[in-house]
Amino acid sequence: MAAQSTEATAPTFGVSLADPGPLGLAGFAMTTFFLSSVNAGIIPATTESGVLGLALFYGGIVQLLAGMWEFAKGNTFGAIAFSSYGAFWLSFWYLLSSGAAKAMGTDVDKGVGWFLLAWTIFTFYMWIGTFRLNGMLIAVFTILLVTFALLTIAKLGGSANVGKLGGWTGIITALLAWYGSAAGIINSTYKRVVLPVFPR
Repeated sequence: MAAQSTEATAPTFGVSLADPGPLGLAGFAMTTFFLSSVNAGIIPATTESGVLGLALFYGGIVQLLAGMWEFAKGNTFGAIAFSSYGAFWLSFWYLLSSGAAKAMGTDVDKGVGWFLLAWTIFTFYMWIGTFRLNGMLIAVFTILLVTFALLTIAKLGGSANVGKLGGWTGIITALLAWYGSAAGIINSTYKRVVLPVFPR
């Protein structure tokens, strides 16, 4: 009889977790879609406060949770992306709900512009990371990078038209992210590729 191995098997923590990616993409997409519709002028600017619930719960807390689950799955890119953009929506919620934006007074555009510039820089190097992932994420981050850049220029340069263009690119970003979410859900459920994400 063969001797039993006394060597302990390394734990495979996170292997049994479901893929949190579709959840994170859905939270990002829905919140982005609402705010971008305001920025594009499709719905009145007075409805901007309506995004607060989405920014706090779905774009913020739920996306942050998706990022934590990506850490458990061992997916560094997903963990950083969802945690960070979850924090983006939470900080956006705070800016509007706490009155912090109003407290900036006449410097509000400058303050928000630099806030957006910082997120443009972050999105730039995350965009580079997508080149080794899949075509769907490349598309999402390419248009997201353009969106942040346009909104930054709009705030720092005082151009409403550039801001509207940023709203339209934000809507495209949301639609692409929804596609990625749908692909993750439908492909997993049907156990085959129904919606391709164009892996690299």
